[in-house]
Amino acid sequence: MGFAGRSVVLTGVGREGQVGEIVAKTFADAGARLFLLEHQLVNAQERAKPLVDAGHRAEAYGVDLSDAAAVDSTAAQIHDVTGGTIHALVHLAGGFTMSGPVAESDPAVWARMLSINATTAYLTARAFIPLLRAGRGSLVFFASEAVLAGGKTSGVSAYAAAKAAVVTLMQSLAQEESKNGVRVNAVAPTSIRTAANVAAMGDDVAYVSREEVANVVHWLCSDEARVVNGQLIRIR
Repeated sequence: MGFAGRSVVLTGVGREGQVGEIVAKTFADAGARLFLLEHQLVNAQERAKPLVDAGHRAEAYGVDLSDAAAVDSTAAQIHDVTGGTIHALVHLAGGFTMSGPVAESDPAVWARMLSINATTAYLTARAFIPLLRAGRGSLVFFASEAVLAGGKTSGVSAYAAAKAAVVTLMQSLAQEESKNGVRVNAVAPTSIRTAANVAAMGDDVAYVSREEVANVVHWLCSDEARVVNGQLIRIR
């Protein structure tokens, strides 16, 4: 499942201790050239530095993924330095906030959950699909177990609705882009053992490890999964 000579874009790589850190390392160890996108450039730079220090190729970009013009500009920059071809895009960017019962909820929370989860996924896919077509590549979105049958959505309707939109976007893209050689899938992890989750929920939770999630994402983007398209993969 090597990625030597291949270009991979990762959005929302986050801070140290988050899942993006391990996803980036997994692709870097497989030989990929990484393009790390974060809202704050400093966070992308912090994720890129240890990879570069270890001899890998990783470049950092600061971009507001909810801003269409900013996303298009970043895609154009990456187009120019890759010759217009990428082989994988993993959209980790997003966020979670409790919205509470719908009847007492704040419309601003609803709008923010849709913006940082669904809108960022749409704008990122829209901008990078031409590069993925050139590389006959793979796109992986991050959904949530809340969107699965029987998933708990009480109190988190805004987040769940946003992630459901991401899944619908994935399915549309999988159908639209298969003729162009692009595969599109999504993962729905249960709680991931990250620094933030352990701090918020404690240690007595049935977590999946960051490495387990990264391995599934890496496999979905690899040639080993070339017959997998339009699937929502539960990780637990």
